[in-house]
Amino acid sequence: MRVAVYPGSFDPITNGHLDIIGRAVPVFDRVVVAVLRNPRKEPLLPADTRAEVIRATVSGDDRLRDHVDVETFEGLTVDACRRLGARWIVRGLRALGDFDVEIQLAHNNRKLAPEIDTVFFMTALEHGYISSTLVREIALFGGDVSELIPPAALDAIRAALGR
Repeated sequence: MRVAVYPGSFDPITNGHLDIIGRAVPVFDRVVVAVLRNPRKEPLLPADTRAEVIRATVSGDDRLRDHVDVETFEGLTVDACRRLGARWIVRGLRALGDFDVEIQLAHNNRKLAPEIDTVFFMTALEHGYISSTLVREIALFGGDVSELIPPAALDAIRAALGR
């Protein structure tokens, strides 16, 4: 079975992330969206909430429902891949700047785990400007992010911000 891990903070998951998941599903038998619990960052949404938001979003999509699992993890992505039986790491690229960072991560992961490859998918043009950081900032200042994220993420952000 071809298992891939799509790691990230997903704080919150965006329509760009969902686009990458949708592109990965036809390539792999199973895609595990791995939500990072990063003790060095203060997220807007707790990891368990982020994972539940993704589960709710995926369960409502016929294309994704039977092919995507959601897990939380701490530590190295390659260790999560090994634990989950994944031989591929999925990463999304929006622009050239993403590639600079992602190629370094891919090379380091390959050094740590030569049996695991990184696969890059380009985000659709209409999602190329979306980032979780931008979504959080807009939401914190009261802006409308409803077209940038799935409904479950919007509900979670509103709850976290007391709106």
